[in-house]
Amino acid sequence: MNEEIEALLEQGSEWVPVLIDSGINLLIGLVVFFVGKFIASRVAQWCEKRLLKASVDQAVAGFASSILYALMFAGIALMALGQIGVETTSFIAILGAAGLAVGLALQGSLSNFASGVLIILLRPFRSGDFIDAGGQMGTVNRIELFHTYLKTPDNRVIIVPNSSVMDGSIVNFSRESTRRLDLVIGISYDADIRLAKKLMEEIVNADERILKDPKCLIAVSELADSSVNFFLRPWVASGDYWTVRADLLEKIKYTFDEQGVGIPYPQMDVHVHKQES
Repeated sequence: MNEEIEALLEQGSEWVPVLIDSGINLLIGLVVFFVGKFIASRVAQWCEKRLLKASVDQAVAGFASSILYALMFAGIALMALGQIGVETTSFIAILGAAGLAVGLALQGSLSNFASGVLIILLRPFRSGDFIDAGGQMGTVNRIELFHTYLKTPDNRVIIVPNSSVMDGSIVNFSRESTRRLDLVIGISYDADIRLAKKLMEEIVNADERILKDPKCLIAVSELADSSVNFFLRPWVASGDYWTVRADLLEKIKYTFDEQGVGIPYPQMDVHVHKQES
């Protein structure tokens, strides 16, 4: 009996160093994981602050910092597992195979993710820009990994997949500080063309929101079926576009009515022939 106990003690003494080494490696692995996680979080926050100081909008800065944190966290997790004793090579191979299977099942989501990365890198628009993209129009509210959020003027939120945004044309109405109004003003053939042009010039010159340079273009564009059409193309600040447009149309209508300049509307003459019996 004593011999059996002594044998067990000898076997136990052989496992003690192994257990101590495993415990030390586990402790080091945990320290690497938590300290690395803390450092990754700090680096991501620092990166976001630097991007904001570099005049990068908040949506893009948050997106980039989250991607950086995810990459650093994955590397730290692999380092911690390697310290514990897990074979990271085989582990990475398993993750790669699993990632391939998941990628095939989630092709659309990965396409949205890749498009989100392109939006961040190419920066075709920023948070607060009014755009037409993916068949939708609205103000960019925020950019996330898979979707871009637009807010319409009537306060609806449109969630557009990033792949739809990048696969089509993007019209950014807010990128430039100025925009040109393209109006077509029609007058009747009986009206005085010179008088109509003079009245429009006076209206444009009286509006301080309309820029003097570039100069506003007012010219006859077409002799249409029922009207003489003018081009009216003033330049305004992008933020004044819609208000100036509405005010110009209203002012032109009132002024033309007061000065007797007719604005035609579609008409149809119907001739009835009575057949004699």
